[in-house]
Amino acid sequence: MYRERDGYSQEELAEKIYVTRQTISKWENDHTYPDIHNLIALSTLFDVTLDELVKGDVEIMKKNQNIEADRMNRLSWVMLVFMVLAALSIGPVMLLWGWYGSIISFVLWGISMIAALKIEKIKKERDVQTYSEIVAFIEGEDLEAARTKRNKTRDRWNKAKIIIVFSLAAGGVAALSSFLWIWLS
Repeated sequence: MYRERDGYSQEELAEKIYVTRQTISKWENDHTYPDIHNLIALSTLFDVTLDELVKGDVEIMKKNQNIEADRMNRLSWVMLVFMVLAALSIGPVMLLWGWYGSIISFVLWGISMIAALKIEKIKKERDVQTYSEIVAFIEGEDLEAARTKRNKTRDRWNKAKIIIVFSLAAGGVAALSSFLWIWLS
């Protein structure tokens, strides 16, 4: 923002504060952030206070976090809806089209898995691992407070329980769907 305002290229700015052009690019793409020495150099070069320099970044980070949280929320709904549709469709499509009909259920399940993988990517990028961290992230609350409550052993066990319970529930819905369609036919 200030670089463009003052008409510097990334390379020119890098030369002025003794870093590489790649470092400037990483800062601008939110891959890394400048350390305190570079912040002071940038503040002096752009003739702005540290507060002005950092607050702009904080606002941008908050906006990006809100966008990511909304995306994660939408992807969660997509995953849940398509997983339920996949489980419910097994009975009807198998009865109507035999094993070929199961392709429909697998496509629905695949869509839900793509959404789940995208959620996992967001979680990994934002270092969000536990349910309380996910809730804090989505609601824009303090993530550090939630991170301090991490317990790796408990969290792994909870993940395993969630997967087992979810799998059993999906299997139960699929079995119920199949049973109902056979009974109603």
